[in-house]
Amino acid sequence: MTAGTKTLTLLRHAKSGWDDPALRDYDRALNARGKRAAALIGGYLRSGGAVFDHIIASPALRVVETLAHVETGYGRTLAPEWDRRIYLASAVTLLDIVHEFSEDSARVLLVGHNPGLEDLAMLLVPNSDEPARVALEAKYPTATIAELAFEGSWADLAAGSARLVRFVRPRDLDPALGPEED
Repeated sequence: MTAGTKTLTLLRHAKSGWDDPALRDYDRALNARGKRAAALIGGYLRSGGAVFDHIIASPALRVVETLAHVETGYGRTLAPEWDRRIYLASAVTLLDIVHEFSEDSARVLLVGHNPGLEDLAMLLVPNSDEPARVALEAKYPTATIAELAFEGSWADLAAGSARLVRFVRPRDLDPALGPEED
């Protein structure tokens, strides 16, 4: 199965804390706002009927915790494949990982970090004045999802070949969660 519509959903980890300056970046946990935002995004995914054939994520603590809280709102168990290469990866590295996806998977959730996720979305979605693309270009806040669709195979996904189907920030679902500082 190489043809057909594929969906790549990008989720940036939720808001994490910087409370302990001695803590490694990799080991930073979510703060209360991040936990709330991740659960809200999970509920949004559930209400929209989102289903994923494959989930791949950075093993950094803030991503692990983001997925745990998304799972709470989503109401289903998520079973991600943890891939260390996603941790602070560039758009080019993330695209290399996407190119490795099995053609048996039509809907994939990729969970990671900025600036790589934002750069990947900007690379794959052509520049336009559509509101979602303009919002993506302005900022890709924590716990935000960008859903991209394209025709063809994962291996052939290239710059400018995807459509931005939706771009949803936690503050779009609950204004109390915005504006985002980072």
